[in-house]
Amino acid sequence: MGKPLGLASDDATAGIECRDGLLCFRDIGRLSAGDFSLAVIQANQVLEDQWHIQSGTFGTFLGVYDGHGGPDCSRYVCDNLLRNLQGKVLSPVFVYIYRKQVDFFCAAALLLAKSRSVVTAEDIQQAFQRTEEGFTALVSEQWSSRPQITTSGTCCLVGVICRQTLFVASLGDSRAVLGRRVGNTGGVAAIQLSTEHNVNIEAVRRELKELHPDDPQIVVLQHGVWRVKGILQVSRSIGDVYMKHAQFNREPINAKFRLPEPMNMPFLSANPTIISHPLQPNDSFLIFASDGLWEHLSNDQAVEIVHSNPRAGSAKRLVKAALKEAARKREMKYSVLDKIDKVVRRHFHDDITVIVLYLNHDLICRRAHLNLPLTIRSALDH
Repeated sequence: MGKPLGLASDDATAGIECRDGLLCFRDIGRLSAGDFSLAVIQANQVLEDQWHIQSGTFGTFLGVYDGHGGPDCSRYVCDNLLRNLQGKVLSPVFVYIYRKQVDFFCAAALLLAKSRSVVTAEDIQQAFQRTEEGFTALVSEQWSSRPQITTSGTCCLVGVICRQTLFVASLGDSRAVLGRRVGNTGGVAAIQLSTEHNVNIEAVRRELKELHPDDPQIVVLQHGVWRVKGILQVSRSIGDVYMKHAQFNREPINAKFRLPEPMNMPFLSANPTIISHPLQPNDSFLIFASDGLWEHLSNDQAVEIVHSNPRAGSAKRLVKAALKEAARKREMKYSVLDKIDKVVRRHFHDDITVIVLYLNHDLICRRAHLNLPLTIRSALDH
C-alpha cells in the first residue's frame, strides 16, 4: 500500500480514513455552513489536485485547485489564495496592533469585530490577482534553478459563503453545482454555478479569437480536441507563465512549450469569472469538484447520487461512481481499475477532488463561523 494522502487540520477531530494509498476521504464533518464530505483520488505520479476547506474569520471557504504541469502552482495557490483574500477583508489596523504586541484580548476583540466584514466580488478578484502576481514572482526567482516551474499552472474553483451569500469564482474547468429542492416533489434540480473556460466550448473559442484577431493559431484542433496554441485546453488559469510572459517562453523549458511566434499579449488570462448567489431555503447542497469528476459524470447524475444517498461518504460515493464510469468506457471491470497504480492510472482518469457541502441555513443565519473554526487542506508531502 502506498503512502496515504494527508489532510492538514487545526481541528484534532478532523481525521482521515484511507481505503488505499490513492484515495483519501473524510466521510462527514461539520463546517459553519453545514455538514461536508471530502474525497480525493490520485492518478498522477504526484498529486496535482489540491484542496482547502476553512470556517472562521468571515465565513466558509471552499477551494479546489486542479493543477497541471506538476503540483507547484496548485500548491502555491492552496497556500496563498485564502491568505490574500483575508488580507483584503481583515483590517490592517489589526495587523498593526498585533505587531505592536498590545494586549491579546484587545487584538482578538478587534479581529472578531472585523470578522463581520462583508466579502465582495472585488475582494475575491483582487485575491486572485495577488496570487497570480505572487506565483509569477516565484517563477522569476526560481527561473535559473527550476525552469520547469514556468510550465506549471492550475485551474481554480473557489466558494465563499458570507452573510447568506454564496460567491463562486472560477478559472479553468473545475465545476460547482448546486442541488436545489423542487417544490414539494421530493426531487432536486442540478444548477451549475461556475463558468468553465475550456476551449472545447465554442463560446470560449470565440472569446479567445476575438481577443487575438491576428492570430489564426490561437486555438488549434488536434486529434479531436481544441487547445490554446495546441498546448492547453483551458483559456484561464493561475500560473502557466510561459503562455503569458514572453521572457519565459524560451530555453531551457521543454521544446514542446516553446512557441515560435512573438507573444504580443498573453495567450491566457488569470481573471476569474465570479457570481454571487443569495442563498435560498430550498438550496440543499453544493458539489465542488475538479474536472476529473465531470469527465465521467453529468451534473444531473452527480446531484442525484448525493440526493439519493446518506450524507456520510457522499464525496467518496461520487468518486467511485466516476471511476466505475471510467472503467466502463474502457470495457473493463471497476475491480481491475481499482488495482492499477498511479501514473498508469492517469491513462484512465485524472486526479479527482470532490467536496460536498450540505447547506444548513440556520447555522448560516446565526453566523456559526464565529464558533466553528476549522481548517482542512491538502498536505504538502503526498
